[in-house]
Parts: sequence; structure tokens; C-alpha cells
Amino acid sequence: MMLQSRSINARPAARVATRPARAYAVKAQALFGFGSAKTAEPSAGEFYGFTVKDIDGKEFKLSTLKGKAVLVVNLASQCGFTPQYSELQGLYEKFGKQGFTVLGFPCNQFGAQEPGSNQSIKSFAKSNYGVTFPLMSKVDVNGPGAEPLFNWLKAQKGGLMGDDIKWNFSKFLVNKEGAVVGRYASTASPSSLEADIRKAL
Repeated sequence: MMLQSRSINARPAARVATRPARAYAVKAQALFGFGSAKTAEPSAGEFYGFTVKDIDGKEFKLSTLKGKAVLVVNLASQCGFTPQYSELQGLYEKFGKQGFTVLGFPCNQFGAQEPGSNQSIKSFAKSNYGVTFPLMSKVDVNGPGAEPLFNWLKAQKGGLMGDDIKWNFSKFLVNKEGAVVGRYASTASPSSLEADIRKAL
């Protein structure tokens, strides 16, 4: 009697998932900071999505600034840097026709040096420095009540020893595409930014 041989089907070998070598390289580059890997670039268009309040309490849509370079500054009327108002106005007059503007945001968080109302701030800036660039309503720039625009600006350009704004007359330069291209301390005079403004135009 012949025994019928039983065919045994071999179980297919388990497939071992392999990750492309490039993926490991990118991961290593991102981890150790070498090579060409980059963190995600912020969306420049986000700048134009913000709406703030102007000095008269009316909505001011930043989308109206598309195509302009913008210098965003937190202001104070009783600060040692307050005379920078004059230089800011000078920049506005010099480059305004080329597509540049200043956005001034009064803030009372530093030494309580902006205690007045929006209308008193507006009157002060006009009568003492002839300010005609757009002034916004008084805001906080740090902390839980910070104006969202400033949280975004700080996220795009961090500062030394933390991202928080350190004092009055800190400045952020936004180019015509809506990307933050510069952050400057209170001690940086507005007139010293002319070369960077020209590049941003």
C-alpha cells in the first residue's frame, strides 16, 4: 500500500516593512540640526488674517495692508524711548508712498508708562509728534490677555532670553508678503532700520 504524500504549503515569509533611508536621514537632520532638513515655515498669509481695533475702537483688518511692508511697534507716552515717535513718523513719511506703514499699539505693561485713555494717547501723539501713521487701541503684548497678533509675531521671531517683549518700543518688521523678517529691541532707533525696510519693500 502506497502512502500518499501530503504536500505542505510553506507559510509565506513575513514581510518586513522597511523605511526608506531618506526618512531616517531627514529624522536625524531634524533632531541634530544638520543637513538640509528644516522646520515648517510659518504661513506668511496668517498676518493678514488678524483683525485689531484702531485708536477709535473701530475694527482694523490687516488684510487691508496686503502688499505693504509694516513696522509693528508697542508704544508708551511716558517712556525714555517716547521720542522714537518722531523717527517712526519720519519713516512713515519717507517710505509711505513706496508701500510702507507703521502700526502703533499703545501698551501699559512696562512701568505703567501708558496710563491714559485711547483718546488721550491719540491727542498726545498728534500734538507732540505730528503722528499720522495708524494708531491702534491700547493692548497687552505679553501674558494671558495679550493681543493675538503679538503672540503670533513673537512666535515668528523669538527674542533673546525668551520670546516675551521686554519693554516699550519693541519692533517687528513684516515684509510685503506678510512674513516677519525682523525683530528689534527698544534700543534700536527707528532710523537705523531703513536698510531693512528697503529690503522688505
